[in-house]
Amino acid sequence: MTERTRRGERMPEPFELFALRYANHPGRRAVDNMIGGDPHEAGSDLDYFVWVARRSDRVFVIDVGFGEEQAAARGRHLIRRPDEALRLLGIEAHRVEDVILSHLHYDHAGTLGDFPHARFHVQDAEAAYATGRCMCHGFLRQPFHVEDVVSFVRCVHAGRVAFHDGTVELADGLTVHRVGGHSGGLQVVRVWTRRGWVVVASDASHLYENMRRKLPFPAVHDVGAMMEGFAVIHRLADSPDHVVPGHDPLVMAIYPPVAPDLAGIAVRLDAPPQPL
Repeated sequence: MTERTRRGERMPEPFELFALRYANHPGRRAVDNMIGGDPHEAGSDLDYFVWVARRSDRVFVIDVGFGEEQAAARGRHLIRRPDEALRLLGIEAHRVEDVILSHLHYDHAGTLGDFPHARFHVQDAEAAYATGRCMCHGFLRQPFHVEDVVSFVRCVHAGRVAFHDGTVELADGLTVHRVGGHSGGLQVVRVWTRRGWVVVASDASHLYENMRRKLPFPAVHDVGAMMEGFAVIHRLADSPDHVVPGHDPLVMAIYPPVAPDLAGIAVRLDAPPQPL
């Protein structure tokens, strides 16, 4: 692994960082996407992503999305399975060794079985939340799919889950940070790239507008923690342009595609975004 100097510090080899779009949910209103949104105002569609941080010595997949069953059950448009999206980058799911799960909602932890040799990185608090007393409440339980949680527990019993508590360095230049809010133990990923520190915020902020207007997404466990999370992700990133939200279609519009034929499908987050 090579190093380079930045501001007098020795920095690790930067990761390539990608977003892969695998599904979407059109026709949403502003009130569907933010507490305090205008019910008469059209809202942004939601895109669904998995992310990849890759360099010469390590590959981390961030989240694993959902498959056909949950797409049909929840009325989402599945463009391609997440493992098929990864293949566009030359990554075979069955060979992946490290998967970071930002949290255990259906759209982030729904295809664990496609990664049979992976170690899953998750926060202690998220596992406790997804299997504890809060799941007795339908509102809090709704974003989870019980079979996904059962699959996760099977991975725990197989010794394939790495539990983390708060901020943990998984590799030089890559750390996870618990912020909570949207889910009990949601974590974000801070990645060193060729353009500096980028934060994959996942559902700490679904859309750019949630952060900009400081209006939380309605699916929330702890509103206060979600509001504080907006400050945390900006503190971890080199600038607001270095924060990548979890479901915003703008990500596909402002970041360059990996290749011309992958426009709208796979983009580089290690390149600066372009203004619209």
